[in-house]
Amino acid sequence: MMPWLYSALGLVVLLLAGDALVRGAVNLSLRLGVPALIVSLTIVAFGTSAPELLIAIEAVDDHAPGIALGNVVGSNTANVLLVLGIPALMTGLQTSHCDTRKNYVFMIVASLVFVALAFVGTFTLFSGIALLALLTVVLLIAAREAKAHRKMSGQADELEDIEEADPNMPYWRIAIYLVLGLIGLPLGADLLVDNATVIARTYGVSETVIGLTLVAVGTSLPELATTVMAALRQQAEVALGNVIGSNMFNLLAIIGIATFIGDIPVADRFMTYDFWVMLGASLLLVPFVFFKKDITRAWGIGFSGLYVVYMVSLF
Repeated sequence: MMPWLYSALGLVVLLLAGDALVRGAVNLSLRLGVPALIVSLTIVAFGTSAPELLIAIEAVDDHAPGIALGNVVGSNTANVLLVLGIPALMTGLQTSHCDTRKNYVFMIVASLVFVALAFVGTFTLFSGIALLALLTVVLLIAAREAKAHRKMSGQADELEDIEEADPNMPYWRIAIYLVLGLIGLPLGADLLVDNATVIARTYGVSETVIGLTLVAVGTSLPELATTVMAALRQQAEVALGNVIGSNMFNLLAIIGIATFIGDIPVADRFMTYDFWVMLGASLLLVPFVFFKKDITRAWGIGFSGLYVVYMVSLF
């Protein structure tokens, strides 16, 4: 029982510490004069992926790479089927008005490159550099388009795009957020990875399956919370964009950075099953991205049902 409780505690610490780090880093950057556009494209994006990143680093360092890779692949599948499925089940998502085609194409390209590199058998430092190079290209394109859009629309104030922004936050509060984040993230990752490994060994389940289920669902909770709130506010573009952006960062940044700690071998089950489930889930978004369909409650039931079937199949 204790490993489960410690795993839950580690997850809570990770989520709270990740939020604290984002708030501190965002407001420190704004106080130092870093443009809000750069903050939103880099610090916020990386900060919200901090729990997954710390788990990947801790898992590779602890010789449990199955948890690192399982977390990324499982999170991407959960982001589509669960994170979009539950809000759609509640209120439906009016995605017919969204234009996320370019970012969606980036996500599919990132997924295909990721799977292609996995066919080598191991994610090495070379693989990580390739993934981070692709991420850099995506960020540069996004920055250029965002700057052009702001110029055309005449929007001088960028702060409204960053939920955590408070340009008047005192330095002492920023310091508290940064300290809590920097201490809490490695502590939470250590708790979660160590106890998830114990659970895997106790119940005879592979570390990969633990990464695909317990860890992946846990680290998808912030995306789920964001998407539920966006659905309730009828902000379908925020919901869909959140999932697409999170999936891209998971594939390119998390594994890319983790390879600097050590190689990540790819278990056979990923090549024969889990990668294809992840790709299949991503391709389910085609009607909503390209053909202006809404993600109705019926689709929400279908997505959520598929995720339950996938979870059952893992065991």
